[in-house]
Amino acid sequence: MIPRYSRPEMVAIWSPESKFRIWYEIEAHACDAMADLGVIPRENADAVWKAKDVEFDVARIDEIEAVTKHDVIAFLTHLAEHVGSEEARFVHQGMTSSDVLDTALNVQLVKAADILIADVEALLAALKRRAIEHKDTVRVGRSHGIHAEPTTMGLTFARFYAEMDRNLTRLRTARDEIATGAISGAVGTFANIDPRVEEHVCAKLGLVPEPISTQVIPRDRHAAFFACLGVVASSVENIAIEIRHMQRTEVLEGAEFFSMGQKGSSAMPHKKNPVLTENLTGLARLVRMSVIPAMENVALWHERDISHSSVERMIGPDATVTLDFALARLTGVIDKMLIFPQNMLDNMNKFPGLVMSQRVLLALTQAGVSREDAYVMVQRNALKVWEERTDFKEELLSDTDVVAALGADAIEEKFDMGYHTKHVDTIFARVFRD
Repeated sequence: MIPRYSRPEMVAIWSPESKFRIWYEIEAHACDAMADLGVIPRENADAVWKAKDVEFDVARIDEIEAVTKHDVIAFLTHLAEHVGSEEARFVHQGMTSSDVLDTALNVQLVKAADILIADVEALLAALKRRAIEHKDTVRVGRSHGIHAEPTTMGLTFARFYAEMDRNLTRLRTARDEIATGAISGAVGTFANIDPRVEEHVCAKLGLVPEPISTQVIPRDRHAAFFACLGVVASSVENIAIEIRHMQRTEVLEGAEFFSMGQKGSSAMPHKKNPVLTENLTGLARLVRMSVIPAMENVALWHERDISHSSVERMIGPDATVTLDFALARLTGVIDKMLIFPQNMLDNMNKFPGLVMSQRVLLALTQAGVSREDAYVMVQRNALKVWEERTDFKEELLSDTDVVAALGADAIEEKFDMGYHTKHVDTIFARVFRD
């Protein structure tokens, strides 16, 4: 990813230096295990650790790879330059390139998942704080973009909290599923390497051995991982879209914070554009872009091919770096978001009383009017409000059929806003569970 949409901690996971450090640890731990089993001399295993503080020369490895056309061999050749050819002669014994590549990739994905989990936890804290702050701030709910019935801003934040809480569970599951390693040799049969080597290496790296790896770790694990990232990104966009709608001039119920000196438009000085949430919508598309290729990587030829490799070299860093940035940006937006309660009330009253239509409909049916007749009675009054901007309650009080069925006092009672917010505490208790 370009620096504009990157954060250093996540970027560092995918640097060549980090990758080669993980490759080195896999090889060194494997040598330790083989020495413990008496397969190679202990002094050779110990010699490999002479490189534990070495900063591997990426340019030198690239230079060797230009000749060998093989990245793992290039790395092993460079490692021998530090350890010594004789001392390094047992490095990679019985292993295949995928043992290193796949295990290292999963280490990187686990590290990336840990950052993303922390990102979501931070976002959840921001959403919870804003939900509690605006638990009773009434706003109109919308369906199809049209006024529906009253809700609260707190419930909007709580809804996003619940969605992101589910995503936290998904991320933890995806992390657990991807946390496997394989040191099983050619075609995964352990013919040339003891399974106990795999167990040792995985334990040192915080992984569990892949039950059956062929020559690669099965890619359904990776497909599930990137699919999870795609779902999280879609949730980011879901929240961003709501904020973008709220910031529209005609709505203006909420808005991104606009800092001192910030400019909204090069041409129109009055503009305050929702640039951060529009950016989040775009970044979500980029993360989801990785999902289909990850799923297509599941189908490989026989015990292995490398059709997945080029895909993963790109989507691994791109999807995780992008999502990390997006989650952090969204947390900042939520933390500083401006809320305009009076505008929410003004919007709800743009068609006075209209949002109470269902209460009146239900009251009429409970009073003995058929649902079909009740709907006609309510709708004819509601349409006047739409067309003439009159007051819905006043129209109902002028409708002799409605008054005959309900009475004036009952009509008045149907416009109590508290009716719609009476279960907010119950919903909050379900969402936040504390």
